Amino acid sequence: MIVIKPRAEDVEGQPILRPLPSAKCRSVGPFVFFDHLLETDYPAGHGMNIRQHPHIGLSTLTYLFEGELLHKDSLGSDQRVQPGEVSWMTAGSAIAHIERTPEALRIAGSRMHGLQVWLATPKEHEQGPGHYSHHPAPTLPLSDNLGIRIRMIAGSGFCLVSPVPVQSPTVYAEINLQTATTLLIPAEHEERALYLLSGDAQLDGEPVEVRTLVVLPMGEAMTLGAASECHGVLIGGAPLDGPRRMNWNFVASDPAMIDQARARWAAGDWPTVPGEIERIELPR
Repeated sequence: MIVIKPRAEDVEGQPILRPLPSAKCRSVGPFVFFDHLLETDYPAGHGMNIRQHPHIGLSTLTYLFEGELLHKDSLGSDQRVQPGEVSWMTAGSAIAHIERTPEALRIAGSRMHGLQVWLATPKEHEQGPGHYSHHPAPTLPLSDNLGIRIRMIAGSGFCLVSPVPVQSPTVYAEINLQTATTLLIPAEHEERALYLLSGDAQLDGEPVEVRTLVVLPMGEAMTLGAASECHGVLIGGAPLDGPRRMNWNFVASDPAMIDQARARWAAGDWPTVPGEIERIELPR
């Protein structure tokens, strides 16, 4: 197993932990980026506000445990995202979006906690059209038996299949274990990693440190045991169809695509989010 301790970052005032990408591991299945949006209490008059910014070559997936976000993008999408729902945006060749605390919650004050991941787009679809879809919590398949609760956020596994339109074999599951339960993590996906949000757990008897990403050995089924109530997520899938370059908010198989995207954003030659003026400028 490879154990990755995330680095602490701050995104427009929202504290996060970021285990991917890492020098130890650049990707797990299609997952190339993993942000844990840490539990944050925003007082009245404040909130999360990720201004307009661009993407190529990836899909973003936002999944909240607490709080709400407003997603708007250059396709015209305008969606409030609540806990247990999936906000899925495929960038294609060029997209821009914003994510912020809805105005009513900003006025009253709110609490934020969730995850955002990026999944690299297969090469054949990198230059395709953008797409957005919202998936309410009841549409995500759930297994809840014998103290083990699994919700399939995206992809498939544990005999569950999510409606989120992933573009390659994927597993992204939220796992809740009651004390003294065990879960067999099968080797049905070639690459897998576990991120433990809370609790006291072991993998094949080895302790798992909370808020670390543990990359599991390929081809090996492993047993997750809970010494207390545990909450985590399993990510993974088929290996990428070749290496990816990541630069700022851009992901691509060809460095020329990155260079072109940087030049276009800097020049203002990019789709814009309706009604939005402020934007995050290209870092130097």
